[in-house]
Amino acid sequence: MRRDRKAGFTLVELLVALSIMALMTLMSWRGLDGMWRVQGQTRERSDALLTLQTGLAQWNADLDALVSLPTPAGAAADAPRSLDWNGQVLRMTRESAAPAPAGWRVVAWTQREEAGQGKWLRWQSGVLRTRGEWQTAWLQAALWAQSPGAETRRDEVQITGLTRWQIYYYRDNSWSHPLSSATAGSPATPSAGSAVPEGVRLVLSLPPGPAVTGEVTRDWARPTLAGHRS
Repeated sequence: MRRDRKAGFTLVELLVALSIMALMTLMSWRGLDGMWRVQGQTRERSDALLTLQTGLAQWNADLDALVSLPTPAGAAADAPRSLDWNGQVLRMTRESAAPAPAGWRVVAWTQREEAGQGKWLRWQSGVLRTRGEWQTAWLQAALWAQSPGAETRRDEVQITGLTRWQIYYYRDNSWSHPLSSATAGSPATPSAGSAVPEGVRLVLSLPPGPAVTGEVTRDWARPTLAGHRS
């Protein structure tokens, strides 16, 4: 009487099965790796776009909060300025935002080359309450743009990579370079601390890259065009 032997895999069949499993594992890994790469690039682009949008929102907020400080009699030549562009840095005097104590801040925006790459940067002072404190912070902002030290760098924030930026003022019903004329109220004649044009145009040229690139233009209009700003 013969006993039936149970069927099993041959060595060749086992090797074929292992090869198929290895191929399926490799294909699955490549698919997952591609998905992770796409997710990483999407996240990088989203983060870069969010950072740029936040920077532009801060730019508008700084301009919206511009203030004119009181000018002592006989001090017109050295009067505090609300807005000043010297070709390298745009300095602003703005109200201190809550929850910080009431007062003013000096804010500065500039472009700086670091390791062969341009960066768009923002700097702000602490809360100011006297004209002397304002004057010190105003000078610090200019020095920060020219040759920043370790102390002033602690108060700066990098917004985005930048190839070039341009500033235009809207005055006399047209856009012009801030230093193109010496009309009253322009930074070229800092006489009354009210050098706020009707509008400010910001043009950013962003470097090529996997995230945001190209040219971005942001226009700001002065909320009130006469008298006291609320």
